[in-house]
Amino acid sequence: MSSVISKQAELVEEAAVGAAAASSLSGARGRGRRAPRGVKIKETRADRAFVTVAYVLLTVFLLVVLLPLLNIVASSLSSPHAVSSGQVLFWPIDITFRGYTEALGNPAIVRGFANSVFYTVVGTVISVAGTVAIAYPLSRQNLFGRKVLTGAVVFTMLFSGGVIPMYLVVQSLGLLDTRWSMLLPNAIGVWQVIIAMVFFRSSIPDEVYEAAQLDGASELRILWTIVLPLAKPLIAVIALMYAIMQWNSYFDALLYLRNADLQPLQLVLRGLLVLNDSGGGGNVAEQLRRRELADLLRYSTVVIATVPMLVVYPFVAKYFNKGIMVGAVKG
Repeated sequence: MSSVISKQAELVEEAAVGAAAASSLSGARGRGRRAPRGVKIKETRADRAFVTVAYVLLTVFLLVVLLPLLNIVASSLSSPHAVSSGQVLFWPIDITFRGYTEALGNPAIVRGFANSVFYTVVGTVISVAGTVAIAYPLSRQNLFGRKVLTGAVVFTMLFSGGVIPMYLVVQSLGLLDTRWSMLLPNAIGVWQVIIAMVFFRSSIPDEVYEAAQLDGASELRILWTIVLPLAKPLIAVIALMYAIMQWNSYFDALLYLRNADLQPLQLVLRGLLVLNDSGGGGNVAEQLRRRELADLLRYSTVVIATVPMLVVYPFVAKYFNKGIMVGAVKG
């Protein structure tokens, strides 16, 4: 018996020694592969050419986006004559805030701005809630008929009835000339549903659901207390998508709204600019003044319509580093 025990001890000792030797050898190999600290890897000519071309293209794209914005902001702060005569490029001439005072002093623009804020806030809440309500069940493996339902959802992204059938549906439901016509017809985007499905399926392990079910939590309790807190990056991303879509909504308002008190900012601005451009009656000086004011209002209202999204974006930008990787392969 003692000889057997000693033999086993020798085998264990030999195995330990072998493992230590293997670990030291692998460490030495790893240290041999590691580049010395402070040594820079030499770039090839092809690498330098690629980086140069990438920087040139990114600079060109930046200028294409930035220069028109600078021109719009500079024109909104310039005098009407300078804007109408085309003197403004990227810096204001004869700085004035007349365009903003004229725009913000117009009751129709203020009412349209308030309507756009209402449609954006309420519509985003409805859209996010509907998207989560659809995506969460479809992400669960134990949902009966999940594949068929997912296929039906994707089918609506590929094929739609068109503008006229949608208009007839809205009309038959009695939603024409109501706020609901701006909130319900396009409330849920299939692309956002797919993004949410992928997030719920890949980022939340099944063990979390099983542990919650063992504790007696219902599906609604799991969604409210576990899934939604973990899905903050996802909610921020899709909320911003829906908010931008709602804020820039123009065609739906043109189709469904006739009451001026319900029209969003984009439709109100269109009407005001067309009215100013038409000139109406009056002498030549009056028509010229109206035309110059219309040109100034065009730039000022573009800035007014852009600022809200620029203000909202920094508050959700911190979630984009996480949300942009939704569905990415983890390794």
